[in-house]
Amino acid sequence: MKPPVVVRTVDFHTAGEPFRIVADGLPPAPGDTVAERWATVIGAGGAPNAPRPGPLDDIRRLLVQEPRGHAGMYGGFIVPADDDGAHFGVLFWHKDGYSTACGHGTIALGAWAVASGRVPAPDDGTAEVRIDVPSGRVAARVHRAGGRTTEVAFRGVPARVTARKIPVATSRGTAEVSVAHAGACYVSVRAADLDLAVDRAALPQLTAAAREIRGALTGHPATVDPVNPLPAGVYGVIFHEDLADTPAGPNQRSVTVFADGQIDRSPCGSGTSARLALLADDGAIGPGDELRHESVTGTVFTGRVVSRSARGTVTEVTGSAHRTGEHTFVLDPYDDLATGFLL
Repeated sequence: MKPPVVVRTVDFHTAGEPFRIVADGLPPAPGDTVAERWATVIGAGGAPNAPRPGPLDDIRRLLVQEPRGHAGMYGGFIVPADDDGAHFGVLFWHKDGYSTACGHGTIALGAWAVASGRVPAPDDGTAEVRIDVPSGRVAARVHRAGGRTTEVAFRGVPARVTARKIPVATSRGTAEVSVAHAGACYVSVRAADLDLAVDRAALPQLTAAAREIRGALTGHPATVDPVNPLPAGVYGVIFHEDLADTPAGPNQRSVTVFADGQIDRSPCGSGTSARLALLADDGAIGPGDELRHESVTGTVFTGRVVSRSARGTVTEVTGSAHRTGEHTFVLDPYDDLATGFLL
């Protein structure tokens, strides 16, 4: 008689975007660093959105596909850190495969690390959670008051602008897009340039346009990160629109369509970092200014530029994460649906 597969998770949401954490019972991912483990998981010479068969990817599919997950699910596998400078490492995953960075996930991981006792934190004050991700080392500053986590601010890898105003033809017309790398490659485009608005009613059209833009930029040199030796290619397309400035600085609403048509329910953490790099490049945000960044669901991240150098723009993005549940998922070895399906 075959035993069932059992997977335990702790689930959070960050500004509405899910993050499913698996910390124990994982099969090993060979490699000495998180980047090497990530490369092993996606396969030599592979792409992040082209997962390879194996026990670790079986767990990903089990957790992201129906009936245990859904096409908007996101999560991470906790793995060893590269060295003693970080508390742990993580492999980020979604419905199509794996990603090199995830800001909303970093915020959730900061909250989880403190709540679980993995990283000590004061009742009042701040604890720093250092995490190794495929694109580098990031930090989540967990702010506490009265024994409760009130918000988490993360600093990712330096963000770099690689192109401005590339004309891209789509079925809705031609738009000028800009490219920035913030642990992953993001393309920014004004929604109005394609006669679209950033709202829920337009999500099918925004998703279709994102797929066209990703396809049009396949092989474009701007999609290659000049510092990190990561696979080239667009990870996310950010459609944005300006709102009235706040007293603290610029105010934008956006939606990020990433991987193969997955919609970020949050303002996208790493995408916010990419937007900050572009705004700083334009001179639209400066020292002491703060970006209010609203998602298509109405949730908000705030972001600021910490520093700028030849290596890129260091940003800080702040949001909140909340635990939504703890789950024990079971795969019956005699279940004909196996790890599930996606519609």
